[in-house]
Amino acid sequence: MTPPPYVPGHHLLDGRTAVITAAAGAGIGGATARKFLEEGARIVIGDAHARRLKETAEALAAEFGAGKVASLPCDVTDEDQVNALLELAEEHHGRLDIVVNNAGLGGTADLVEMTDEQWSKVLDVTLNGTFRCTRAALRRMKATGSGGVIVNNASVVGWRAQRGQAHYAAAKAGVMALTRCAAMEAAEYGVRVNAVSPSLALHPHLVKVTTPELLAELTEREAFSRHAEPWEVANVIVFLAGDYASYMTGETVSVSSQHA
Repeated sequence: MTPPPYVPGHHLLDGRTAVITAAAGAGIGGATARKFLEEGARIVIGDAHARRLKETAEALAAEFGAGKVASLPCDVTDEDQVNALLELAEEHHGRLDIVVNNAGLGGTADLVEMTDEQWSKVLDVTLNGTFRCTRAALRRMKATGSGGVIVNNASVVGWRAQRGQAHYAAAKAGVMALTRCAAMEAAEYGVRVNAVSPSLALHPHLVKVTTPELLAELTEREAFSRHAEPWEVANVIVFLAGDYASYMTGETVSVSSQHA
């Protein structure tokens, strides 16, 4: 089955300022950055890959206007870099309304062969990085008293089992639990915290690190017998970031039929 036509913007995020992590490239983060701009937002994008980030920011600024796009290299395992990224949003755009925590790190290793370093690296980027960004965002949103939205990127692997993914599954299940708990704390100062849970959203980097056999197997599991386009996941992030989701918080929305 072929993907549906690309959905154009509908001004759902006019006037908002959003920070998006791991937004350089052709994956969900890059698709979200483009979608937010199409919906009228101003963005600050971060990524650990400085060259790709610069290229992405320049391309988006050329298309949507230099005043709409700012960028700063950001490794989410470094608290100072996380704070600098959020500060840039306030300095460049004057406010912080939305934070999309997209940074994550995968890998494949059977548990009996997995090293402490492999386990810790995936957890530090995927779960601890989301924690650091969420904490920094909530501190700022609480202080301003103007509300806000946080959207985390989880995964269906946080619900279901997949061989070789113990570290990644544990991290993504942790992101879901963090989302629920953060939402309960943030509600009193008008901040919503939700997550998306994609399954297979294909992009060039994933192709490089995944075998064709595994990609074919994962594709066969999907209800539509195809992978998601990154922009299809970004559409759901737009929904959660916007006013149509005003009563949703603490939720993890599966962007797949593979939620159990």
